[in-house]
Parts: sequence; C-alpha cells; structure tokens
Amino acid sequence: QVQLVESGGGLVQAGGSLRLSCAASGSTFVFNAMGWYRQAPGKQRELVATITVGGYTNYADSVKGRFTVSRDNAKNTVYLQMDTLKPEDTAVYYCWGAFYRDYWGQGTQVTVSS
Repeated sequence: QVQLVESGGGLVQAGGSLRLSCAASGSTFVFNAMGWYRQAPGKQRELVATITVGGYTNYADSVKGRFTVSRDNAKNTVYLQMDTLKPEDTAVYYCWGAFYRDYWGQGTQVTVSS
C-alpha cells in the first residue's frame, strides 16, 4: 500500500522559514509528478507547487519567489522550502503524487503568526 508521509510543519512567525518533506513508502514506482497543495479554514484546497520527474516546476502565483519545490527521485521524496512566510500561508499542507491516479498524504499544519 502506497503512503505519502509529510513532516516539517509547525508554527513560525511572519517572515520566517519552514521546510516540508514528504516521503513515499510502499511504492515500486517513481511518481510522474509530486508536489504540495494546501487548504485554509473555510477555503478549497489549492495548488501550491508541483514538480515532474524531469524537474519541471509549477507554482501558484501567491508563492512564486518565496517557495521552492524540489524532489529526490531515488528516494521518492518531495520537499517544499518556504521562505518569507506570511499569515495568509497558514493552512494544512498536503503532499500529492501522481502515477495513473492521485495519491495524498494526511496533511501537516503550517501556522504563520503576525
């Protein structure tokens, strides 16, 4: 059974940084694409950043220049470096992977205080 397990969330002051990690376990394949989505209270889940196995990246406009997505294909792991965090970045962040279907992690809370 394939599982995506996130780590690295927490509480940080505005302007600070956090690094999220997501490791896949139980898979015999490398995800075609991996990345991160987030969901704030009362809002829909939204894309944050994705990266393909070849390294092509895509970012939400709201995080461009502040967040960096990367991956280690050998470890089937994806990372999200979040810098210059803002209170509006507060959300539950979900790891995502795609290989013929979508796979989701359980989510990790990121809280940015003003």
